[in-house]
Amino acid sequence: MNFYRAVNRVWFQTVIQIMRSLGFCLLFTAFWMNAFAAETNSIVWHQAADRVDADVRSLSLSDLLKEITAQTGWRVYVEPGTTHSASTKFKNLSTGEALRRLFGDLNFALVPQTNAAPHLYVFTTKMENATQLVRVPRTGKAKHVPNELLVKLKSGVDADALAKLYGAKVVGRLDKPGIYRLQFADAASADAALNQLQNNSDVSDVDYNYYFDPPPVVQALASASLPPVNLQLNPPGSSGKVIVGLVDTPVQSLDGSLNQFLLKQLSVAGDASASSGDITHGTAMAETILRAMGIAGQGATSAQILPVDVYGSSATTTSWNVALGIQAAVNGGATVLNLSLGSSGDSSILDTMVQQALNDGIQIFAAAGNQPVATPTYPAADPGVMAVTAVDRGLIACYANYGNFVDFGAPGNSVVYLGNQPWLVQGTSVSTAYMTGIAAGTKTATGQSWTQIENSLKHSFPVPQK
Repeated sequence: MNFYRAVNRVWFQTVIQIMRSLGFCLLFTAFWMNAFAAETNSIVWHQAADRVDADVRSLSLSDLLKEITAQTGWRVYVEPGTTHSASTKFKNLSTGEALRRLFGDLNFALVPQTNAAPHLYVFTTKMENATQLVRVPRTGKAKHVPNELLVKLKSGVDADALAKLYGAKVVGRLDKPGIYRLQFADAASADAALNQLQNNSDVSDVDYNYYFDPPPVVQALASASLPPVNLQLNPPGSSGKVIVGLVDTPVQSLDGSLNQFLLKQLSVAGDASASSGDITHGTAMAETILRAMGIAGQGATSAQILPVDVYGSSATTTSWNVALGIQAAVNGGATVLNLSLGSSGDSSILDTMVQQALNDGIQIFAAAGNQPVATPTYPAADPGVMAVTAVDRGLIACYANYGNFVDFGAPGNSVVYLGNQPWLVQGTSVSTAYMTGIAAGTKTATGQSWTQIENSLKHSFPVPQK
């Protein structure tokens, strides 16, 4: 796959000049330097060397587990009600020795997973009782819809009756997996119900409905040296089709023959139309995917894109809409999902939909986030999801996330066209679309398994050291 590297050089050289003239990196850097102070941790996990340094004093179990989650990317579960205060100092201990020192008299089990990050269980009685997932917001408290909760109910439970019991109403349904969106009179009622529902035997899971970050703005260009996408559609076969589920903002009609690559758009957030003369983020991602497909297929592919709008007319979206979008894409025949979006809120309900798609053999690429920190962005940080960050001239881009959950580093800038007008979009959403397009294009061109493609891509698009 050496030809990918050659194409990357061309891709970078074309956009670097444009980015320098616009001063994008300086703008991102100035913004985030004010927004985020330099992070210092008393625990440092050297995962490649399997070594840990720590210097902690009276660190609560909650803060300790959040720190481990953020630094390792593990899925960490704790037995509800477990308490502990960690006070220890050491250097260069193995992971097992470090955990024993940090947890003291507590029991723990680090369980490897197939094609996913390990699971760490911390408990006082038995491992099966470690059921509470540790979540780490990216910065501060993750924002959520104030008066809403998402619940997963056990089989046979009447969602409407349960909602009425807590003074809420059901305003959204996913009956097959038993997931529902509950709306309350106000935020205080929702917060109170959350605590009660966590202890309700009819409820498998409950969480807030988190907001997702608004997508980056697409900038108009006076001109661009990179030409429009020129791609030939090979007739898709009757079976084994590669369909990219693009879960994003609405996708507009593309220029000329590129429209033949778009399947009929689905929407889970109501109809929306772009302002005259503007280009949507979804449209920019679609064309970026197509350009990358052309790279992998040397100008031709049989892969197509299924656009799924989860934003509607809103500037942002939520865990619920993304969950609906994933289900719609899967039901529409998608074999690979592009999630060029993200949230600091780790929604356990959305996790359920992500894991269900992964279990069905669907590949998922997701954006690592446009904040220069190591803390996770979701659903990119979910086990099994392929998280993509942005790379600029061999380094992680100045604005991009770089945590241990990241799997790939790819170009973070894309020149796209609509109505023969060039536009520039930047961010890890671009990197994600690029990787999705390369993977889908390689699949149709070579017939390799997804595992083979993933291994090749990790070699060709490694994550630079920060």
